[in-house]
Amino acid sequence: MKAFWTLLGLVFLGTSVTAQWQTTNYTLKGGWNAITLSGDASHDSIGNVLPEFVEEVWRWNPNPDQVQFTASPLVPSAGTPEWSTWRRNGEGNTLSQLVGPGTYLLKCSGTAADNYSVDLKQSPRLPNSRWVRNGANLFGFPSSNAAGSYPTMSEYFATFPAAFAAGTKIYKYVGGDLGPGNPVQVFSPSFENLDRTQAYWFSAEVVGDFSTPVQISLSSSNGLDFGRTRPIITVRLRNRSDATVTVAIEPVDSEAAPVGQPAISGSVPLTLLNAEGTYEALSNPHNQVIAPQSTVELRFGIDRGSMGSESEAYYASLLRLTDSGNLFDVSLPVQARVASLAGLWIGDALVTNVGSKVPDSTGTTTPRAFPLRWLLHVDEAGTARLLSQAFMGSLASEGNPVGICTSESGLLESAKGSASRMVSAHMPLDTVVSTGTGAVAPSNTLMRTFTIPFNDPTNPLVHTYHPDHDNKNARPDGTVEHLADGQESYSITREVSFEFTTTPPEGISPVGWGSAVLGGNYSEVLKTQGYDFITTSGIFILQRASESGTIILD
Repeated sequence: MKAFWTLLGLVFLGTSVTAQWQTTNYTLKGGWNAITLSGDASHDSIGNVLPEFVEEVWRWNPNPDQVQFTASPLVPSAGTPEWSTWRRNGEGNTLSQLVGPGTYLLKCSGTAADNYSVDLKQSPRLPNSRWVRNGANLFGFPSSNAAGSYPTMSEYFATFPAAFAAGTKIYKYVGGDLGPGNPVQVFSPSFENLDRTQAYWFSAEVVGDFSTPVQISLSSSNGLDFGRTRPIITVRLRNRSDATVTVAIEPVDSEAAPVGQPAISGSVPLTLLNAEGTYEALSNPHNQVIAPQSTVELRFGIDRGSMGSESEAYYASLLRLTDSGNLFDVSLPVQARVASLAGLWIGDALVTNVGSKVPDSTGTTTPRAFPLRWLLHVDEAGTARLLSQAFMGSLASEGNPVGICTSESGLLESAKGSASRMVSAHMPLDTVVSTGTGAVAPSNTLMRTFTIPFNDPTNPLVHTYHPDHDNKNARPDGTVEHLADGQESYSITREVSFEFTTTPPEGISPVGWGSAVLGGNYSEVLKTQGYDFITTSGIFILQRASESGTIILD
């Protein structure tokens, strides 16, 4: 077990992580203190993040072997699995980082009469206290001091009275040497303020997960991590009490990242689903009323259109939750990256306007939208290609990776049954169009031009079974003369334009817009010999089918 904790410390040493940042101030005394980290401070070594007067750090590892303690944990004992240790002189160190959330004992130089102040920058995490019956619990809690002082233990634990039920003992460290005067027992929870920076021993005979009076639940311990493409994250708030509670939800900017950590481009532009069923920007505090013994679900989205277009740019901020009773103050981490738009996109252009060539005709609106299926692939260099078809599956190339190709021959023969084929039926078969202008990016317009040959099956002027439009001339001797372009049908030039917008068209959900969904305004000009050009327009919506920027063209 000791080797395990040594390895854990080495793994964290020198690592670079993406995170939000918030500084917490700790008031310490000479001798032994107990603190709680509401976040993670493993961005640097303990010796660098703590000042010289901190001589030792002991991390509490709650009941790792699920066995009863043979001695009181109030006086730590090195070399046991319950404790990982760091000493400034390097003697027997099994700890190298302040990993959080967690609780630590700090030994400072001097006596209890010496006062110190430490500012510790950390990345906030979701509160998570796992109470165990067969061992002591060293916990800290995110109490609020918004009212000018911290709530008492009785107030904070009103919905979890087992924390100080009969027989329970609570201890706190007050500085000085370990002994009868440190730690000291808390005899009156009704008068003891719960300091959010301190850690306390609880010997409660209870199993539970109480951290805050309003239970906060997320699907991931990483908080609101939208990554590159995630569109929605749900946060559940459970009011444990018998009284109505109002929770204030407020976006907060992150502090600058420490040296050596990824720079933050800006705050995550959060949105929140409102009562009308639409997502609106969460730029101001939102007050959420929660009935007694009830749970509410809050659905958060992200406005990726306002995050810029620099691929992999990192955005981070905090979501602060406080309650109307001034009991708790929790900061949830929020993060997202600008998604690379490389990959395969599939969707439809909905043509709603067609220029009429009928004399004196007015208006261009069609009775209903006409869909045109489009396949668009963007490679890692940003080159965009319109495809008439694409296959996704195990490839025939070395290693048989799962990928994308434009011909069935690019697939592994034995895996064709599980492969997918997508087709843009209005384009000539086996067509790849990469020439043109523009790019696939918000506020950019992609223009591509291609030709439908006069004798292509997809040419609308060709009618296979009509003798005047089959490009054939039957001779009396039974032979067939194949006619040239312009005799019975004409080649058609299609100039298509995709204007990518930062916000979705009216009536289209903003969920995933800019990462999993792209779209905007569509227009097209069709030209052919013998006919006046035709213009069409509408909107287009494309959904991401793959994030692979690699494609096998054949």
